Amino acid sequence: MSLTQKLGKKGRFAKASMRMFALVTDAFGGEGGISQYNRDFLIALSKTHADYQFTVIPRVTTKNIGDLPQNIEQTRPRQSILCYAFDALITLKQMGPFDVIFCGHLHLLPLSALLAKLFRMPMWLQIHGIEAWKKPSPIFRWAAEQAIQVTAVSRHTRRKFLSWANIHPSRVRVLPNTIQKRFTPGPKAEYLIERYGLQGKKVLLTVGRLSAEERYKGHEKIIEVLPILLQKYPDLIYLIAGDGEDRPRLESMVNDKSLERAVQFVGKVKDEELPHLYRTADLFVMPSSGEGFGIVFLEAMACGTPVVAGTTDGSMDPLHDGKIGAVSSDKKLAESIENALISAPQDRHTVSHLVQQYFGKNAFTNHLSQLSLMIMDNR
Repeated sequence: MSLTQKLGKKGRFAKASMRMFALVTDAFGGEGGISQYNRDFLIALSKTHADYQFTVIPRVTTKNIGDLPQNIEQTRPRQSILCYAFDALITLKQMGPFDVIFCGHLHLLPLSALLAKLFRMPMWLQIHGIEAWKKPSPIFRWAAEQAIQVTAVSRHTRRKFLSWANIHPSRVRVLPNTIQKRFTPGPKAEYLIERYGLQGKKVLLTVGRLSAEERYKGHEKIIEVLPILLQKYPDLIYLIAGDGEDRPRLESMVNDKSLERAVQFVGKVKDEELPHLYRTADLFVMPSSGEGFGIVFLEAMACGTPVVAGTTDGSMDPLHDGKIGAVSSDKKLAESIENALISAPQDRHTVSHLVQQYFGKNAFTNHLSQLSLMIMDNR
């Protein structure tokens, strides 16, 4: 197999008005929020500007990448950083020249900055969340300051980044996540109600990886307040969707509080079932403190499901500062959940409409198109 899929030695993009070289953790064939963001980013640009061309270099691909848009090519994944750097260098030499290098994650920043310098390209940096919140090593700070444009998924991430990066604020813009069309309002899924025994229950839901590194999502905060909520809602049940190495700790916490009847760990959810799970919940709750944005909030609200989130991270952005969903401090979490359950029977289509208005594909594409034109003007 050649270095890239379907690319000839000189490439077929020589006459494009812009050629982007994208270094990403994963994109097509990947899983998770960042992978989805990269796909949304690349597809939106490819559709808006048909004469733009993209070569994507991923670190990881977990499944078949499927059919790519005509003006996007993706290379083989290379999990070894040395092999990845070598492939990126060889691809640039064989397929160049490119007009701009897109760095899709802070972890790839030093390599991206060095290649941008070596091949005299402007660099567009994308930052997501907690990885960009703390002051990094000098090499990362130097590399960040080489970016001609930085896009952050939330205002919170933008503020944290600017606290350590010596870069003019006008070069750091917010480009929030967008939402997939499959997340729409609909009836509760009877087969899920039967599977999890939810008949006559008030259902709380959290979706996310159960990782020790992601305890900031706040599962244990909800478990802590469940005894208070059960006093008023004895039929309450809390579904925890997702899996990971932190699950045994959370299960032990549930057992210690004798909450086995009120909490169900449903494991990893299939993609096709996820919208149905959101619709089946009465309330989506994730009082996180470390989310860069929180795509799950958009997914839940796009399905019309009310949301309660925290106030100290990027989740304020998808909730539009509490205009779409409810935000809560840890001290008032039980009260906020109770209030949201009382008001939950509101028109779910209204919630979904607001999400589409602020974060739908049209809003995302229009914003991204303007940003791409700005970087083209500064080549």
